[in-house]
Amino acid sequence: MTIAPMLQRHMDSCGIPYDLMPHEREVVATRIAQAAHISGNSFAKGVLLKSDSGYLVAVVPANRRVDLAELSHMRQERLGLASEDEAREIFADCDPGAVPACAEAYGIPMIIDSNLTDYDEIYMEAGDHRSLVHLARRDFARLTAKAELASISRPH
Repeated sequence: MTIAPMLQRHMDSCGIPYDLMPHEREVVATRIAQAAHISGNSFAKGVLLKSDSGYLVAVVPANRRVDLAELSHMRQERLGLASEDEAREIFADCDPGAVPACAEAYGIPMIIDSNLTDYDEIYMEAGDHRSLVHLARRDFARLTAKAELASISRPH
């Protein structure tokens, strides 16, 4: 059970209390939520997106998907999924595919789906496929205070 060093430094420097929660190894967000026995609604999944102006991480509940058309329209730019190689380069201290929902630790701007504001507890990838960071919603809000909040997801 580990947390990515950059994520840990960022959380510690912001004074954010959190717990690490182990789970069976899984790589798909909905299966991670099932393995950890948590609601997919409260599991904040980070999705690395790319546009002509750079990268952006969209954070949505595990049981929803990023509405790329809506988000592209909102931002007035064409957005698409970044490649696995790009994600590996940006999140170099994380396992491939384990994108933390706190991209500010990596200098990447974020937009958070407003559906995540309905839950008292938030879980997110710790940087590997065996651990989650568990924190209170108010602490997640403090940790991601620079992020934009909008309705950016739709059901699977």
